[in-house]
Amino acid sequence: MSDKNLVSRMFEAGSHFGFRKARRHPTMASYLYTTKEGSDVIDLAKTSESLIAAKAVLLEAGKLGKTVMFVATKDEASKIMKAAAEKAEAPYVTNRWIGGMMTNFTEIKKRINRLETLTNEKTTGELDRKYTKKERVVIGREAAKLEFNFFGISKITKLPDMLLVVDPRHDHIAVTEAAEKNIPVMALTSTDGDTSMIKYPVVANDALQTSISLIVTELVDSYIEGKSAYVPAEKSATPTRRRTA
Repeated sequence: MSDKNLVSRMFEAGSHFGFRKARRHPTMASYLYTTKEGSDVIDLAKTSESLIAAKAVLLEAGKLGKTVMFVATKDEASKIMKAAAEKAEAPYVTNRWIGGMMTNFTEIKKRINRLETLTNEKTTGELDRKYTKKERVVIGREAAKLEFNFFGISKITKLPDMLLVVDPRHDHIAVTEAAEKNIPVMALTSTDGDTSMIKYPVVANDALQTSISLIVTELVDSYIEGKSAYVPAEKSATPTRRRTA
């Protein structure tokens, strides 16, 4: 069932604006309300239903302590997703998706470890003690590149349980890699997106920041709510030995 208040807020945010009909992906037909002056109009009642369902999935994921990685590398969405991920204390990729982040995680982890090493050496002053000024300049450039590419995922030790993506068409490599590793994808996608690879699609305008912000906020707040209820499994206590007479 759709939420009328949510539909109203999405309408005000411009979430119903799709792209030109010529850009429509075949999987989008059932998500449309109409086509007006050559542009598709998204059925926000259906979007509301899918958004509510997606929120329930994220709520449960949070309760179970599952890791959701936030992905959005296009300009309109990157800052919004980074802020949302930081709010949720979740890993994120908002600068550039490096090929192999999912499918070659062992190699990616080596780069993350290298970044951690350089960061620690800089913090402790070890860089100044170990290297010449010229060497520190080269290392500084390496660290800056590693930080740009991997800082958002620097705390993860294993593959995420789910990807939350804004515009899967733009970040199609991330979606493809997730599929190869059987990692479910939840995505905000407009009418040019292919929902066949998205387990939890939320069809709405993914170019307007007002639309992106509203929907991402709804999603991340549910994830945070779930995380707040998460209780890590306690290690079983070592049984006390009985004293023998």
